[in-house]
Amino acid sequence: MNEIICPHCHKAFKIDEAGYADILKQVHDKEFEKQLAERLELAEQDKLKAVALAEAKITGELQKAASVKDSEIQKLKADLEAGAVAQKLAVSEALGAVEKERDALASALEKITQEKESAAQLAEAKLLNELQKAAAAKDAELQELKARLDASEVAQKLAVSQALSIVEKDRDALATALEKAKQEQATAAQLAEAKRVNDLQSAAAIKDAEIQSLQAKLDASEVAQQLALTQALNVVEKERDELKTGLERSMLEKQLAETALKDKYETQLKDRDDAIERLKDLKAKLSTKMVGETLEQHCEIEFNRLRATAFPLAYFEKDNDARTGSKGDYIFRDLDEAGTEIVSIMFEMKNENDETATKKKNEDFLKELDKDRNEKGCEYAVLVSLLEPDNELYNAGIVDVFHRYPKMYVVRPQFFIPIITLLRNAAMKSLQYKSELALVKSQNIDITNFENQLDSFKDAFGKNYDLAARRFKTAIDEIDKSIDHLQKTKDALLGADRNLRLANDKAQDVTIKKLTRGNPTMAAKFAELKHDAASEAE
Repeated sequence: MNEIICPHCHKAFKIDEAGYADILKQVHDKEFEKQLAERLELAEQDKLKAVALAEAKITGELQKAASVKDSEIQKLKADLEAGAVAQKLAVSEALGAVEKERDALASALEKITQEKESAAQLAEAKLLNELQKAAAAKDAELQELKARLDASEVAQKLAVSQALSIVEKDRDALATALEKAKQEQATAAQLAEAKRVNDLQSAAAIKDAEIQSLQAKLDASEVAQQLALTQALNVVEKERDELKTGLERSMLEKQLAETALKDKYETQLKDRDDAIERLKDLKAKLSTKMVGETLEQHCEIEFNRLRATAFPLAYFEKDNDARTGSKGDYIFRDLDEAGTEIVSIMFEMKNENDETATKKKNEDFLKELDKDRNEKGCEYAVLVSLLEPDNELYNAGIVDVFHRYPKMYVVRPQFFIPIITLLRNAAMKSLQYKSELALVKSQNIDITNFENQLDSFKDAFGKNYDLAARRFKTAIDEIDKSIDHLQKTKDALLGADRNLRLANDKAQDVTIKKLTRGNPTMAAKFAELKHDAASEAE
């Protein structure tokens, strides 16, 4: 048994372990929810920091990879330009060698032609000279023969005739030989010219074949270089596309993460709002177990949960007897093992919707409840009410209305079981006192002692009632503090969402140019990189 002091009358009363555990559970749950909310907030902050760090790391890696790929692309372009220059130079050198060889062959052909012409002219001049010498010799012999002929006319005439015939014959032979030599010389010159032309054509064909081969090799080299360039460009474009795809995927993942975080924050905010509304409803109605239930169903369920353990011999049923024109909601009667009635209570449950235009008061039902109690022969009357949710008198817990009607209480739903326990325990004490009083009367003992004990019991009961009321007030204050804390948590989460959005906007606006603006060290580094790139290109 535990003592509870009523905050209204400052009387102490005792409650059983079930009622006391229920009150402690309400307080412990609020403290547990508070600690849980604080830990969740710390966990969310750590997660936000981790996400921001991961985003910064991914951004740096992507920028670094993009810089490396740009450098590789520039290097490949420089290599391709150098290869094209080298190819053009090789072609120019090959064409120069071919043209030089062609010019040499043409010079040699022209020299041979000149030499052939000179040789022909020299041979012709030599032949004419020999013919002239032969003719001069013959003329000299003819003169000699004419002289001899003059000496001897007859003999000479015959000899002259013979000599003339011989000379003419020799002359004809010489003329024939000269003509034959000229024809042979012309034939030899033609053969030499044909051979020279044939040699020149063969040399030209060989050179043309070599030129065609070099041209084919040059075309093949250009095709190979073009193919290599195309393959290199394809590799670079593929890497660029992969980087672009990776960047887009990273941006998409970032957007998804931001969306997930936003949804999570919105869910948390909604949960906080729901928790605040539940706490506000708890403050107004002081019941956490009436979702989807009526007040009567709630009270019946709560009693049935403890009937087997706390009230095994109790009667708790709806009052269906309306013969007198009115009836209460429930009647509670508890009996001892001998079948003697310990306590009887008439219950009335009152609730109304928030949208109800005309609001009822608890005092409007007290007279009818007292009438039902008397008609049904109940010792106590209890009004379980959710009316007047803003009235601090009733929100304090158990309210004693003895000043209006005897043995009557007004309670909130969470004190339904505690009031039954208190009244039953008090009745059991009274039953004990009554038994003792009967025994004392039978033994002719003065009743004054009983009255003193009864007064002591009343004082003890009042103290327990006062203690319970004060603790209940403390629980209500803790609920108000929890509501304020959850509202602050909501405001903090909204502020965090705004700061996260601003941080994301600032991160999106960050560029290399802005980061390095006004930094002489970075400017010098970029200038050095440009100089190195220009040197490599040269």
